[in-house]
Amino acid sequence: MDQDEILLDAEDRMDKAVDVFHSQLQGLRTGRASAGLVDSIKVDYYGSPTPLKQIANVSVPEPQQIVIRPFDTSALSEIAKAIQASDLGLAPNSDGRLIRLNIPPLSTERRKQLTARVRELAEEARVAIRNIRRDANKHADQSEKEKILSEDALKQTKDQIQELTKKAEGRVNSMASAREKDIMDE
Repeated sequence: MDQDEILLDAEDRMDKAVDVFHSQLQGLRTGRASAGLVDSIKVDYYGSPTPLKQIANVSVPEPQQIVIRPFDTSALSEIAKAIQASDLGLAPNSDGRLIRLNIPPLSTERRKQLTARVRELAEEARVAIRNIRRDANKHADQSEKEKILSEDALKQTKDQIQELTKKAEGRVNSMASAREKDIMDE
């Protein structure tokens, strides 16, 4: 691999790690309703696990309520089962056409648990980014052994990989602190 390929691959993989972290944060509950809370729920729809957003319209009409309107009303009971089986801790209210999820305010203890979870997810994302850095450095070392990169180019490549790592970790840290603030301020 040449220098550009190594850097592009590392940057792409780090961006994906940050995106995964961002989607994990969307699924964390704050005191406010968000359609992202139910994005990770999979519903047993005609025998196959299907993402909820593929079989229903999810909306947030009020700050404390999520409304799920299935495209096929026969899936209503399966959606309710999937919500109860999830770790959201919400009770679905069904009226035969749609499901309402009322989001109760968070207790102080639950807020602390959620901020601890944010920190865990952030650390997992940082570890993933560091693993990508390690892999990119290995590729750079290998390219130098194969005489594709000179010693100077190797040092420059490793410096650029480190810059990418710092940038990605900075994005993770800023997202984590913003989410922690959201959870504690609600």
